[in-house]
Amino acid sequence: MPFLLRKLFLLATFILAGCNLPRAGVIPVVTETATAPAASTTPTDTVVPPTNPVELGLAENPLILSMLPSTTAHTQAQIDAAKVIASQITERTGYAVVTVITDSYTALVEAIENGNAHIVLLDPYAYELAYQRDAVRAAFAVVKDETGKYGAQFIAPREEGFKSYFNPIIEENFPSADAATALQQLTDKKPCWSDETSASGYVIPLGYLNSNQVVTRPAAFVEGHPTVVRSLYAGGICDFGATYIDARKFPSLEDEFPDLVEQVIVIWRIPDIIPYEVLAFSTDMPQGMHELISNVIPAILQTEAGKAAFKTAYDIEELEAVNDGFYEDFRIYVKESGVDLATLVK
Repeated sequence: MPFLLRKLFLLATFILAGCNLPRAGVIPVVTETATAPAASTTPTDTVVPPTNPVELGLAENPLILSMLPSTTAHTQAQIDAAKVIASQITERTGYAVVTVITDSYTALVEAIENGNAHIVLLDPYAYELAYQRDAVRAAFAVVKDETGKYGAQFIAPREEGFKSYFNPIIEENFPSADAATALQQLTDKKPCWSDETSASGYVIPLGYLNSNQVVTRPAAFVEGHPTVVRSLYAGGICDFGATYIDARKFPSLEDEFPDLVEQVIVIWRIPDIIPYEVLAFSTDMPQGMHELISNVIPAILQTEAGKAAFKTAYDIEELEAVNDGFYEDFRIYVKESGVDLATLVK
């Protein structure tokens, strides 16, 4: 073949070959009720980020509504309820929405960070961890007993001689009382804590002690708020403890020890700073999308089908619109506790 023809032939070959070069990777679409892979999973293929990412909320890159993490299979009713919520969001916004299931809050936080979850219900520790990683913004507080947060209390046996800064008649701390004054008397005393992950029975009370420079003796973890109360009533185990409000009135305790409330007193109450679950949105959401879905969710809850779906899928009956500032006090005292937040997320 003449030299000029050979050059033209080779040039044509390269041009044609270029037409078949591999395209940039496409973001995988998460199918409904698919389980998000654990972070430790080793990928079999390397996904190349697309040069022109698909807009969030389109069918090729849907919003992902996460169901509650569970190590056991969800019921069909729960799965169907989540699909009802997803479909109503789609109907009211036009955004494509699918559902996903993870087996733990740790996996769910990782899914949020990886763009595999956008609308999530988180326990307080998982929310705080995801917030610290700039992965979520709070949208709604789950409301129980007409509030989105609850408190705790420091209690002790009356016979130990601690001074109470709490008025049991009106169930409030004395107006002149403050945590520093009330808690200094616990210095070098032995606490009974519920367990190592309890917000009201360990983490937040410990945060209050630390923030007020109250150093105690090594604690006893007695497994359960009623057990904290029982231990203080029995005596000889620890000097004081902390519980939710008001664990002293747990039915079996009241039946067994009729004088318990008189014998185990409240020293000081922690205000309502501990949240119930938090409905949060991924920071991948554009602000306009965040605002639109924030308006849509209460409207869904007002429908009979939507209310039933939230109850079945998430055990939610009422929500309160909030922002991240709503949880600032909780954030402060979790940090003051010195407990590694990652160890509290299960």
